[in-house]
Amino acid sequence: MKHILIVDDAATVRMFHRQILESAGYQVSEAINGIEALEKALTQHYDLFVVDVNMPKMDGYSFLRELRLQDIEQAPALMVSTEAANGDMLLAFEAGANMYMTKPIKPVEFLEHIRLCLGEDVS
Repeated sequence: MKHILIVDDAATVRMFHRQILESAGYQVSEAINGIEALEKALTQHYDLFVVDVNMPKMDGYSFLRELRLQDIEQAPALMVSTEAANGDMLLAFEAGANMYMTKPIKPVEFLEHIRLCLGEDVS
């Protein structure tokens, strides 16, 4: 079973993403900011990170930049943000994101992005 870490400071967003992912058969863990996510990533393997941009303590860009510097097996990252400008998407890719989605997300589209990031069949 694929293990996904949701990194978002909003409890309602984490719950929404968790419900979609668990109903699709994924194992889900959560972190409330980039610092907690980095600590978890260094001690446990995840198959995918679903990362928010705007969080206290360490934002999504900083988390991904730090994660990509670590000498660990690297999992793909899907950045999900309210930031919709092209510059925000570019920053996400520069930080190490593999895909980018703008909130509010649609569950079907979200799962398509998840499956693409995981290299699974999307048909």
